Amino acid sequence: MSRLLIVHHTASPATHELFESVRKGATTDEIEGVEVVTRAALQATASDVFAADGIVLGTPANIGYMSGALKHFFDTVYYPCLEETRRLPYGLYVHGNNDATGAVRAVEAIAGGLGWEPAARPVVVIGAVTKADLEACWELGATLAATISPS
Repeated sequence: MSRLLIVHHTASPATHELFESVRKGATTDEIEGVEVVTRAALQATASDVFAADGIVLGTPANIGYMSGALKHFFDTVYYPCLEETRRLPYGLYVHGNNDATGAVRAVEAIAGGLGWEPAARPVVVIGAVTKADLEACWELGATLAATISPS
């Protein structure tokens, strides 16, 4: 069985809605053979990443950057995971009130430094969460799960 790790910082109702939609997409009955594991960014470890076949990262955009919690996750796992997790497929969702460009750029730079490969375009949500945003997050979760599914 493959394992999809969702590392998230759900500091607001909006980011929680997005997280839940990603999780629902990843656990859809249409995709078999994938175990979905969720970890808050402050609790996720290098061991979690080593055990994963794919990863979804979720963060609010705080002052033009990813959350401190997701940055802490990267600080914790970067060197231990640098060689052993190359080519790990990943996805990203970001919620911002005004702009999320800096947060997306920062996550993509760090994931690229780790040698992780984007399996889908980032889902970027600005302002109030819409039905289309939730659908995009559902698709993100399903895409990552399908990417690592053994069937």
